[in-house]
Amino acid sequence: MSDTIAEPVKRKVRIAKPNDVVASYSVLLKQVRKEGLLTRRRRFYVSVFALLALAMGAAWTGFALLGDTWFQLLIAAALGVVLTQTAFLAHEASHRQIFKTRGANDWSGRVLAAGVVGISYAWWIDKHTRHHNDPNTRGKDPDIEVDTISFLEEDAAKARGLQAWITRRQGYLFFPLLTLEGLNLHARSFGTLFRRGTVTGRWVEIALLAVRFTAYLGILFWFLPVGMAFAFLGVQLAVFGVYMGASFAPNHKGMPIVPEDSKLDFFQKQVLTSRNIRGGAFVNNAFGGLNFQIEHHLFPDMPRPHLRRAAVIVREHCERLKVPYTEVGVGASYAAVVSYLNRVGLAARDPFDCPMVNKYRRP
Repeated sequence: MSDTIAEPVKRKVRIAKPNDVVASYSVLLKQVRKEGLLTRRRRFYVSVFALLALAMGAAWTGFALLGDTWFQLLIAAALGVVLTQTAFLAHEASHRQIFKTRGANDWSGRVLAAGVVGISYAWWIDKHTRHHNDPNTRGKDPDIEVDTISFLEEDAAKARGLQAWITRRQGYLFFPLLTLEGLNLHARSFGTLFRRGTVTGRWVEIALLAVRFTAYLGILFWFLPVGMAFAFLGVQLAVFGVYMGASFAPNHKGMPIVPEDSKLDFFQKQVLTSRNIRGGAFVNNAFGGLNFQIEHHLFPDMPRPHLRRAAVIVREHCERLKVPYTEVGVGASYAAVVSYLNRVGLAARDPFDCPMVNKYRRP
């Protein structure tokens, strides 16, 4: 195993001796269990679900009371926030954080994801499981595969035409592009459910999505003028896409990239590729617990309320082992993401477009 892995800013991250770290992880896990941090917090999740249900009910009540007015766009924005928070809850169900049994978690997650948010639970499980197994690993982590945005220089270098133009500016375009992420998530979900091969819960999810979109779009276009209905839908999808992307992007983007053939141990792979977001209760609730990304990756089934206490234990553990533990503020995390994406995007530059030549080229 190599003793270093590449970091996006062209530095090298020193890897601790594997035997020391592998042995210590079992000690860390025992300590976390002893503290009761892996026990379920059903009351917390019942409270979160109740608050989201009240918020959803309040939004649709406001929709009914406002009627034909452009103030409806405020309701659309509120729905985007509520749907994102609901997606966080579905994410936690997929990690078995809510209930003790797998069946109860899967059913609740499927209903919340497909029936409320409009995203395929089967698609999410497949993609997110592969990400957790190999975060930021070339050829293995689906979250760094090329899409509209390139996360690896070799992918950026292949961009052509309009894609290359976007790639060269992708850091600055990142948040504007997230306004389309809601549409992307819905499209990928339908693509998964209608593809060939085995898809767990395919027909249940198709039914849930059909009911969800029929009811949602039916209400919008029945009660609002066509133009206003499209505007409502656009604002809701934009807020949802930006909120979702802004919550998940800071977790790993701009952190070290692991070679595909790396034999890096589980503990270091999860810690070195993850970034925590510093903040209090507001940040924790706004990010749905994703701000404790290191702890979430080390203990995927740990309930959200326990992550803050676990962070203290994990941070001290990393200090003893001299394993880098990354924690920054919200602003610094987004700055790191934008900077990283812009640096990767430079690989899409025309090979004949030399900055030094252009500097001295006559007009």
